[in-house]
Amino acid sequence: MADKILIVDDDPAIRKLLEKVMHSNEMETSTADSGAAALRLLSENTYDLILMDITLGDMEGFEVIKQLRSQGIKTPVMIVSGRNEDYDSLYGLSVGADDYITKPFRPVVLGAKVKALIRRTRDMVLDKPGILKCGSFSYDYGSMRFYKDGTELILSTREAALLLLFLQHPGQVYTKDMIYEQIWGTDVAVDDNAIMVYINRLRGKIEADRQKPSHIITVRGLGYRFTP
Repeated sequence: MADKILIVDDDPAIRKLLEKVMHSNEMETSTADSGAAALRLLSENTYDLILMDITLGDMEGFEVIKQLRSQGIKTPVMIVSGRNEDYDSLYGLSVGADDYITKPFRPVVLGAKVKALIRRTRDMVLDKPGILKCGSFSYDYGSMRFYKDGTELILSTREAALLLLFLQHPGQVYTKDMIYEQIWGTDVAVDDNAIMVYINRLRGKIEADRQKPSHIITVRGLGYRFTP
């Protein structure tokens, strides 16, 4: 069965281009030309990934992401935007996006990033029955839910992938290169800012004090180690 992609962009030419790229990667597409249309489609259908522009006619893509995350929709979101300021990419990640690519983009890179993000989302549940326990943390492979001391952790797709990596390999030191390869899964240059954003966001959800973390430990000069 082909992967289903929702394309959200108010520019007909960009929507057509994104559809062409997805179709060339044997994916099915639906399109929305506004934030309201996107939210309506998401309330009625399920998708494997959302390609989201920031500047829409009725609202910003950031607001669409915030609304779908508040509704518990965990579909991975990749922002595709002509705005290339660091603030936009970091803010997008902070409100629940899973990746960010700027226009103009290389179709082959976009296709590879989409496939990698979908694959990593699925790897969190496929062929792994039961519950993974690690200290005070646990992960239910069937429901794709994380818990700490029995309380569910509400995580974005990328945060969830990062925590699962740590839970599966407690005590192992992961460099930024290793994290980027495992979680982002592409051969593009490592984005240190993106990694730091997600580490900080995850710390904010699992640490008693993100400024003095006891679980995600910084190994100076190397990377990070998870201590359950």
